[in-house]
Amino acid sequence: MEIASRDKYNLCFACGQENPIGLKLVFRFEDGKAKAEFTPGPHHQSWNGIFHGGLLALCLDEAFGYVLYFQGIKGMTAKMEMRIRKTVRTGQRILLTAEVKKKTRKLIETYAKAELEDGTVAAEGSASMYITNQEFP
Repeated sequence: MEIASRDKYNLCFACGQENPIGLKLVFRFEDGKAKAEFTPGPHHQSWNGIFHGGLLALCLDEAFGYVLYFQGIKGMTAKMEMRIRKTVRTGQRILLTAEVKKKTRKLIETYAKAELEDGTVAAEGSASMYITNQEFP
C-alpha cells in the first residue's frame, strides 16, 4: 500500500493536509486503483444533511488525478461526466475508487465511483485526462 505524499500541494482544497477548509483526502494505490475514504461533515452540505453534489464531483475529479499520479503520469482533467445515483448524507462515509480504462498518446480515459459502506454506488463518473508530462507550478 502506497500513500501519496504531495508536500508542495499541501494547500490543495481536495488533498492538502494543511488547508484548514479543505477535504484532506488521502489516497493510496491498490491493485492499479486510487482509493480514499471520506466522511462529509455538516459544513459540506447543500440541502440540510445532504452532501453537496459539487463537492462529490470534486472527490471524483481528485480520484481521476490520483490514479494518474500514482503511475507517474502528469495530467489534468480535460472533460468529466458524473452521474449521481444515490444521495450521500453528511456523516455517511464514502469509498472513492478510480482506475484507468484506456490510454492513448495524449489522453487517458478514467472511471471513478463513490460507494457507500454497504457497497451501493452513490456516484460514478468518467473523465478524459490530458497528459501534460510537465510539472505544475
